[in-house]
Amino acid sequence: MASALYFCDDKGKPILSRRYKDDVPLSAIDKFSTLLFDCEEQSSILPPCISHSGIDYLFIQHNDLYIVALATSLSTNVATIFTFLHRLMAVLGEYLKTVEEESIRDNFIIIYELLDEMMDYGIPQVTETKMLKQYITQKSFKLVKSHKKKRNAARPPNALTNSVSWRPEGIKYKKNEAFLDIVESINMLISQSGQVVRSEIIGAVKIKSRLSGMPDLKLGINDRGIFTKYLEGNDIGTSPAIEEIDDKGKKSKNTESSITNDGKKARSNIELEDLKFHQCVRLSKFENEKIITFIPPDGDFDLMNYRLTTSIKPLIWCDVKMQTHSNSRIEISCKAKAQIKKKSIATNVEILIPVPDDADTPSFKYSHGSIKYVPEKSAILWKIRSFPGGKEYSMRAEMLLPSIGNSEDTKMKKPVQVKFQIPYFTTSGIQVRYLKINEPTLQYKSYPWVRYITQSGDDYTIRVNNN
Repeated sequence: MASALYFCDDKGKPILSRRYKDDVPLSAIDKFSTLLFDCEEQSSILPPCISHSGIDYLFIQHNDLYIVALATSLSTNVATIFTFLHRLMAVLGEYLKTVEEESIRDNFIIIYELLDEMMDYGIPQVTETKMLKQYITQKSFKLVKSHKKKRNAARPPNALTNSVSWRPEGIKYKKNEAFLDIVESINMLISQSGQVVRSEIIGAVKIKSRLSGMPDLKLGINDRGIFTKYLEGNDIGTSPAIEEIDDKGKKSKNTESSITNDGKKARSNIELEDLKFHQCVRLSKFENEKIITFIPPDGDFDLMNYRLTTSIKPLIWCDVKMQTHSNSRIEISCKAKAQIKKKSIATNVEILIPVPDDADTPSFKYSHGSIKYVPEKSAILWKIRSFPGGKEYSMRAEMLLPSIGNSEDTKMKKPVQVKFQIPYFTTSGIQVRYLKINEPTLQYKSYPWVRYITQSGDDYTIRVNNN
């Protein structure tokens, strides 16, 4: 594993270091700036790992810093080291707010304490911020001078010695609740004719835990769609009627499990690209019994993240046409349609339509929502607060262009960007069948709440039709 960790400035010169082993010479870090310069000369893209004289320099960039881990080639677990480096930056962000060269120099004592607790002999240990904050506080940089202060110094919680290192003991709430959100973000590129060029679903199961004691949770979801590919060789049977917990905490029957949102049955050939669980999930039980069981951390966390690459039709479709007249004015027409079921409603819809940089004097006609010209983005922003499924709205805009110009300049190559949210709806068909909460010692009543949200991702775009 890692032999040493270094914080270096933007030139590769070391600022702070912590050595865990002696198998790497002290002078090894002095070569990092030279190796960094050589790589920058050869290519504009820096590799994440540089090997030299049997030593691996694994590093990430953060603001004006390089965080470098040194390891010998025979003992390097690259994935674990990079995961730790990113986790270290997240923890430091919680403590220092802004992680940069100046904040590293001003808080070196607390950083040393964190490095000692988070890694031992080059092997990652405790990386949960909530656990670290119980005994490493913002005042920890002050040196303890007297024996009395040592007695009162914060001690590591018992949870660090148990298997549940992410949750301390003694948590109490007057009202015990667990909020579960299934949030799916849709990334999609759509051609001018409405054909889907590429599409993917990025999903997350988010939980906000406000439960006392050490509760054991069991989450059941319909495996048919999302886990069939992941659990190869397992026989997964599902009922067409899925028992789920609705947003009011009550059980109900739900027969909808469509991947295409058009009333057709879900297909079984969904390809699951990535599936990542929080460390609290018992993976062996999930792989053997297809049940997700866990003791949750306190507060907000992501229980599960997944990604699906599958063909789905556009949920919000926009047919945008632009027509230039004698290079003096441009007409823009847009028809937007919510291609979701009538019982669903898209909210906070934003359609950003690009226009030529030098266009001005806009005039609008529209059937619904509100429209404004955003000159700093060279675009027209059309907002629709509520967009029921099956509805179609339209808008027209006319803008003036400079009298002298090239017709090619007026043709927009930038795509239309769309943002939206659809509550109580999932595109992948994932549904919660049950969420059981059991605390063996306290035996309290608990209230689970489940909510579904489908929204646009960072890359939901539609190409423009230029005439």
